[in-house]
Amino acid sequence: MVDYENPWMYRGKPFTSKKIKDYYGFLYLIENKLTGRKYVGRKYFVQKRKPKGGKRRVTSESDWKKYYGSNEQLKFDAKEFGKENFSRKILSLHKTVGKTNYAETEALFKYNVLREKMDNGSPMYYNDNILGRYFKKHYWED
Repeated sequence: MVDYENPWMYRGKPFTSKKIKDYYGFLYLIENKLTGRKYVGRKYFVQKRKPKGGKRRVTSESDWKKYYGSNEQLKFDAKEFGKENFSRKILSLHKTVGKTNYAETEALFKYNVLREKMDNGSPMYYNDNILGRYFKKHYWED
């Protein structure tokens, strides 16, 4: 049973907490259904936090159900256009931090997120950098 709005889809079906099992994170694609603009990223299912006054870190489920990426323009557009106008698709599931991170980096280059253009010449992807090292502004040709 889906217990959150605009669910992440995996292989054509809504993804729920029960399906996490021993997966650590996932690679995803978010698409603005109104403009066609996309975002590729990764998200972990778990978070490790040290509670106030606590001595040990506690592991719990992350905010993955509500997550719409880390890109400010994407978050603004989701609020502006309405989250229902965005599709959220899980591309792959991964069992370790390293495999999740590698899958993201590989996908960012594979999809050419810094340079790919839409038919009207505007950027296809919201992503503006890869690894905080390669930036769209350095590769975008006006």
